[in-house]
Amino acid sequence: MPPPPHIKPENVLKRAQELIGVNQQQAALSVLHEHVTSKRTRNSTIASLEPVMLLFVELCVDLRKGKSAKDGLYNYKNTSQNTNVATIELVFRRFIELAEQKVKEAQSKADEVSGAGETKEGEEAGLKDVGDLEAIETPESILLSTVSGEQSKDRTDRAIVTPWLKFLWETYRTVLDIFKNNARLEVMYQTTAHQAFDFCKRYTRKTEFRRLCELLRNHLQNAAKYSQQVHAINLSDPETLQRHLDTRFEQLNVAVELELWQEAFKSVEDIHTLLSLSKRQPKNSMMATYFERLTRIFLVSENYLFHAAAWSRYYNLLSLASRSVAAGASKKDNPTNISDADLSKAASFVLLSALAIPVISTTRSRGALIDVDAARNSKNARLTNLLGMNTPPSRSILFKDLSNKDILQRARPEIRSLYNILETDFHPKSICEKVSPILSQIGADEELRKYVVPLQQVILTRLFQQLSQVYTDVKLEDVLALAKFPDPFQVSASTIEKFIMNGCKKGDLSIRIDHSTGILTFDQDVFSSSKALHPGSAAGSAEADGSSVQRLQSTPSEIVRTQLSRLSKALYLAVQYVDPSFNEDRQKLKLAALKRAEAGAEKEHMELVSRRDTIQKKKESVASAQAARQREEEQKRKLKQQELQAAETERLAQEAKDRDERRIQAERKRVQREEAEKQLKELKRGVKGVDISGIDIDELDSGRIRMLKLQALEREKNEMSDKLKTTGKRIDHLERAYRREEIKHLGEDYAAQREKDQKSYEAFKNETLQTAEQKHKEDVAIKHRLSRLVPTYESFKKTITNQRHADFEKRRRAAERELEQKMEQRRRDVREQKAAERRRAQEEERFRREEEERAAREAEEAERAAEEKKQKDAEAKAEAESRRQERAEAARKQMEREAEAERKMKERKMGGGAPSAAPARSFEGMRRGPAEEAAPAPSAGGPPRLALQGQSGKPSWREREAMRQSGQLPAESAAPPAAPAADARVATEETAMPKRSGYVPPALRGNASGAGESMPSEPPKERPAGDRWGPRRPAEGERSESPAGASGGAYRPPGSRGAAGGASGGAYRPPGRR
Repeated sequence: MPPPPHIKPENVLKRAQELIGVNQQQAALSVLHEHVTSKRTRNSTIASLEPVMLLFVELCVDLRKGKSAKDGLYNYKNTSQNTNVATIELVFRRFIELAEQKVKEAQSKADEVSGAGETKEGEEAGLKDVGDLEAIETPESILLSTVSGEQSKDRTDRAIVTPWLKFLWETYRTVLDIFKNNARLEVMYQTTAHQAFDFCKRYTRKTEFRRLCELLRNHLQNAAKYSQQVHAINLSDPETLQRHLDTRFEQLNVAVELELWQEAFKSVEDIHTLLSLSKRQPKNSMMATYFERLTRIFLVSENYLFHAAAWSRYYNLLSLASRSVAAGASKKDNPTNISDADLSKAASFVLLSALAIPVISTTRSRGALIDVDAARNSKNARLTNLLGMNTPPSRSILFKDLSNKDILQRARPEIRSLYNILETDFHPKSICEKVSPILSQIGADEELRKYVVPLQQVILTRLFQQLSQVYTDVKLEDVLALAKFPDPFQVSASTIEKFIMNGCKKGDLSIRIDHSTGILTFDQDVFSSSKALHPGSAAGSAEADGSSVQRLQSTPSEIVRTQLSRLSKALYLAVQYVDPSFNEDRQKLKLAALKRAEAGAEKEHMELVSRRDTIQKKKESVASAQAARQREEEQKRKLKQQELQAAETERLAQEAKDRDERRIQAERKRVQREEAEKQLKELKRGVKGVDISGIDIDELDSGRIRMLKLQALEREKNEMSDKLKTTGKRIDHLERAYRREEIKHLGEDYAAQREKDQKSYEAFKNETLQTAEQKHKEDVAIKHRLSRLVPTYESFKKTITNQRHADFEKRRRAAERELEQKMEQRRRDVREQKAAERRRAQEEERFRREEEERAAREAEEAERAAEEKKQKDAEAKAEAESRRQERAEAARKQMEREAEAERKMKERKMGGGAPSAAPARSFEGMRRGPAEEAAPAPSAGGPPRLALQGQSGKPSWREREAMRQSGQLPAESAAPPAAPAADARVATEETAMPKRSGYVPPALRGNASGAGESMPSEPPKERPAGDRWGPRRPAEGERSESPAGASGGAYRPPGSRGAAGGASGGAYRPPGRR
C-alpha cells in the first residue's frame, strides 16, 4: 500500500479548523497527529508548523490525550531544535499553560457544583485525599459513587478536579522527559521542574513529589551516559551546574515544607554531589540555605550532634558573609540584610543545640556490636562530608569552638545562663530549680520549644553525675523532688526510672534502685567498672568519658583503677630527681633512637612507597575485576532484559491479536443480530400473522428467517385463497344484478359523457388559439426589433469569413511549401542512401578480392612449406634407414656369437661326443613350433634384418602421409620390394641353431612365429576422398595407433595447410563466399 500523499501544514490546519467547526474535535486531532508525527513534516518550514502545533496541543489538552501530545511534541522537538529553539519553548509553554488553566476551570466548576458554603481549606483537603494521581479508580470508589446520592465536596473534586490534576502532572512529566539532557533546552527544563515543584507544594502531592525527585535524579545520572550526543549537557559548565543547583535547592525547600525528610536528605546528598563537581566557590546565600535545611533535617531525625554542627556551620557562614559585606563584597553572593539580631539568634541556636546534645545515650540499641559500630561510623562519615567537615564532630569539640568564638557573647542571656549551669557550675541539689525558669522561657518561644525534651535528658544526666560524687545512697523521693520541671514539661517517675535503667544498661551510669526501701544507691564497688565490662557500650553517647563533668573528688572505684598508674608517675618523677644517671641514660637512648630512625628512614620510606604501589596495583586489579564483573553482569542483565522485552512484546502482540479476534467476533455477532432484527422487522411489517415472541434472536440466522417468511406467506396465500373463494361465491349473484340494472342507464350516461367531452374540447381549443396568437404577436415584435441588427450582422459575418479564408489560404500555402521541402529532403535522403549502398558494395567487393588473394598466397606458401617438409622427411628417412641397418647388423652378429657359445657349451656337456642327429632348433624355432619351423624363409637374398617395430619393410605412417600428399603413393597391385638374399641364409642358420632360452628383445617377438613383422603383401591403399575426415582405420598388419599429422606431429594453422588436405587455403571466408 503506498504511503498517503504529503499535505502542506496550511491545508492540514484548515482541514482541522473545519472539523472543529462541526464539533469533530477527535477527527481534527487525528488529522493533526498524523501530520505532526509524519517523517515528511521535517521538510516543512517551522513558521508553517508552529500554528499547527499550537492547535494540536490545544486539542490534546481539551480531549486529555497526553500520549498523543507526547508523540507530537517529541517529533516537533527533533525537527526544530537545530533551527529555532524559541518556537519549541513557545509551544511547550502554551501546552503547560492550557493544562494549568483547565485545572483552575475544574476547580471553579467544582465550587459551583458543591455550593458556595465550602471553603478553600475544604477544597484542598478534598484534593489531598487523592493519594496517587497515577493510580486507576478502584471498583469500591465506582460502586460508592453509584449507590450514594449525596454529592460531597471531596467526591466532587475527585470527579471533576482530579482528572485534570492527573493530566497536569502527566504534562509536567512529558515536558521533562522530552527536554532531559539537552543543552539547548536546559532553561525550559529547569523552569518546568520549578513549576512541577510548585504544583506539588500547592496541592500537597507527596507521592508525585517523590516520583518527580526520582525522575530528576535519573535524568542527572544519565547525563554522563549521553555525554557523547550532539546537544548533551555539560556539568563542567558553571551556568549549567548553577541551574541544577538552583533546582535542587528548590527541591530541598519543597521537601522540607512537605515534611518529606527522606526526600529532603536525598536532595541534600544531590546538592553535595553537585557542589563537589563545581570548580568555583558556591554562593554564601546558597550555602546558608543548605545548612539551614540541614539543621531541620537533623532535628527531625533526632541527630542532635550533627544538628548542632550544622548550626555551627550556618553561624560561621553568616558571620563570614557579614564581614564580607562590611568589607565591601558583593551583596549578590551573600545573604542579604544580616543584622546583629540575626547573628544573635543564630548564636543562640548554636549554643542551645550544642547544650541539647545528649551526654549519654538513653535510647534503646543493640549494644556494642561491631557491625552496628561500622554502620554508624559509615553514616557519620557521610554526614560529615555533607557538612564539609574533615573530622566527625563531637560535643567537646563543639563547646571548644564556642569558647574560641564570640558565640557565648552573642547568645541570649538565659541560654548563656543555661550553659553556665550545665557545663560550669556544680550544684546537684539546685540544678533543676535554677534551670526551670530558663526552660519556661525557652518553651514560650515557638522556635526554641523543640529543644526542651533533649535538654531534659542532659539535665537529668548532669543531676545523677553530680549526685554520684556527693552521695552514696539517696532516697528516691528526694531524687524525684530534685528532678522537678515546669508544668508543661514535667517528667514522671516512670520516665526517670526508665532513663536510669537505659543509662545503666549502656554503662554510662552505675545506679541501683531498691523499691522496697525506696533507696537509690550509687555503685561504689572498687573492683568493678561498668565501662570495662562493656567495651564500646557508650556507643550512643556524645562522649565516651566523663571528662566534662564537674568533679569534686575521684570515686573509690576510680582510685583503685588508677592506683598503679599514679604510683608509676610518682616513682618516675622521684627517679628523675634522685638518680642523675637516669636522665643521661634516657638522653642516650633518645639519641640512639633518633640515629636508628635516621638510618632507617630511607629504607622505611622506600618500603612505604613500595607498599603504596602494591596497594595501588591491588586496588587497580580489584577495580578492573570489579569493572569486568559489572560489565558481565550488565551484559547478562541486558540479555535478560532483551529476553523479557521480547517475551513481553510477544505477549502484547498475542493479546492484541486475541483482542482483535474478539472484537471481530463481537462485531460479526452484532452485525448478524442487527441483520436478524432488521429482517424480523421487515417480516412483521410485510407479512401479517407472524408470531416471533418465543424466538431467541441470537439463535436466528438468515435461513431460518427465510423459512419463517415463506411459511407465513404460504399461510397468508392459503387464507387469501379461501377468502377469495368464499367472496366469489357471494359476489357473483350481486355483480350479475348490478350489471342488469346498469344496462338500463348506459345510454343516458353516454350522452352526458359526450356533452362533457365536447365542452372540454372547445375550452382547450380556444385556449390553444389564444396562446398561439399571443406567441405570434410576440415573435413579430421581436422580429421588428432585431431587423435593425441584420446589416451589421451580415457585414460582421462577411468580415469574419474573409479573414478566416485569408488565414486558411495562408496556412495552405505554408503547408504546401513545407510538403515540397520534405519531399525534396526525402529525395536527397534516398539518393544518399543509394550512394552509400554502392560504396558499401564496392568496399565489400574489394575486401573479398583481397581475401581471395591473401588465401591464394597462403595456399602457395603452404605448398612450398609442404615440399620443404617432404624433402626434409625423405632425408630423415634415409638417415634413419642407415642407422636401422647398422643396428640390425650388430644384432645379428650378437645372436651368432650367442648361438656359437651355446653350441660349444652343449658340446662340452655331452663330453665331446658326436652331435645329435636331430638338428637343434634355435630359440626362434622353439617359439614358432614345428609347423612354422618347417616353413621356408620368406626370401633368400639380402642382408639379415631384425623385425623391429616400424622397420618391417613397409613405410611408416608419416612416409605414407607425405607420399599421399605428394601423389607418389605406389599402385595397389605393385608387389612389395624383395627381401635381401641374406635373409634366407639367416633363416637357415636360425633353423639349424640349437634350442635355447633367454632374453628376447621385444622387436623379435612375433605374433605366432617370433620372426617379427613381415612386409605386407601389397602397399597400403589410399583412403577415399570422402573418408578423409572420418576415423582412421589401420591398414592390414599396421598397429592401430593415433599418428600425428603429416607434418611430423607439429600443429599447423589452417592457413598453412596445403590443398591436399582439402582446406580452402586456411583463410576464413564468410558462408556466402565459400
